[in-house]
Amino acid sequence: MESLTLRASPSSTASPLLRLPGRRRAASVRVSASGAGAGAGEPDLSVTVNGLKMPNPFVIGSGPPGTNYTVMKRAFDEGWGGVIAKTVSLDAGKVINVTPRYARLRADPNGSTKSPIIGWQNIELISDRPLETMLNEFKQLKKEYPDRILIGSIMEEYNKAAWHELIERVEESGVINFSCPHGMPERKMGAAVGQDCALLEEVSGWINEKATVPVWSKMTPNITDITQPSRIALKSGSEGIAAINTIMSVMGIDLKTLRPEPCVEGYSTPGGYSARAVHPIALAKVMQIARLIKEEFPEGGRSLSAIGGVETGNDAAEFILLGADTVQVCTGVMMHGYGLVKKLCTELQDFMRMHDFSSIEDFRGASLPYFTTHTDLVQRQKEAIKQRKAIRMGLQSDKDWTGDGFVKETESMVSN
Repeated sequence: MESLTLRASPSSTASPLLRLPGRRRAASVRVSASGAGAGAGEPDLSVTVNGLKMPNPFVIGSGPPGTNYTVMKRAFDEGWGGVIAKTVSLDAGKVINVTPRYARLRADPNGSTKSPIIGWQNIELISDRPLETMLNEFKQLKKEYPDRILIGSIMEEYNKAAWHELIERVEESGVINFSCPHGMPERKMGAAVGQDCALLEEVSGWINEKATVPVWSKMTPNITDITQPSRIALKSGSEGIAAINTIMSVMGIDLKTLRPEPCVEGYSTPGGYSARAVHPIALAKVMQIARLIKEEFPEGGRSLSAIGGVETGNDAAEFILLGADTVQVCTGVMMHGYGLVKKLCTELQDFMRMHDFSSIEDFRGASLPYFTTHTDLVQRQKEAIKQRKAIRMGLQSDKDWTGDGFVKETESMVSN
């Protein structure tokens, strides 16, 4: 797990997320789609996840698109279902972001600037803005958009008191998340938590004993089996899982200078890989987590937010078909702008019309049952081949006689 997400309340006065102190349990946390707001005959994109109603399942993922008041306001104005702010911690002074901090991989191996971007790397850390500044902006946004979903993202060092203080301060503004796959592992932050299940269990316990709003735990893909930390996070009390965070990467080496990219004063560091190239990997990880939730947490109330290379409505449909409740977009917004949400909604509705789906719930998880083991695939194919051979061997019943080509039909049943 790289990040914990404490979901934001839609308003500061009446939050469906706030529960009695000490424990959060989502009794009415079933994910559902409602007809409210849908046009006549139009597929309804609205969802309710962990008590939060969203007009559509598209959420701005934690990162630059949620870095300050101005851009988060823009996201709400454009129509995003929810916004996750850039990750904050108690002491922003320990964070210094460098420039350049992004690198791009293009489809053309020669790197033509006209070639589509398929991969994106960042060596960016969490927000370097003071926590108080971010909290004030959260409060302002909640005041201006009381019915919209604002989500905070938090990350701290290996210190229970620090985690509790951060949770308390961020909850006062109505928001929280817990994130960053590559940021400062030397401080037991970010990926260090997601890759160490014992550490994850302890930190998740700290967070869930303090938080009074639902928690989403964000999973790193930089691990052999993503279901292991996911299981621990859910057993520790998290209401949901978000996956995947970015994949550890080195974007490339400049063959003229022999220096790695992105190059800062001649040096670089591994960073997080995102964009379309990671989509197939994210699909596999989300599928595994969705199966885990279905099989080991059948009581319901656990949600799944999918992340990874979403640039079209069809990309989102794939995640939902695997069991995702919401779909996060970060790099896609950086490349295409906040208006991308309109395209995503239109294309997702086009997909729903094609299959006569009226709501998100109509097809959520529909493709999940079609995954099995390789051994089972072999057996299924053997049976299918056997059946096809039986049909080719001849008529199977008297009712199949046609009278046409009588000799040929008879011959089909002769054993050579």
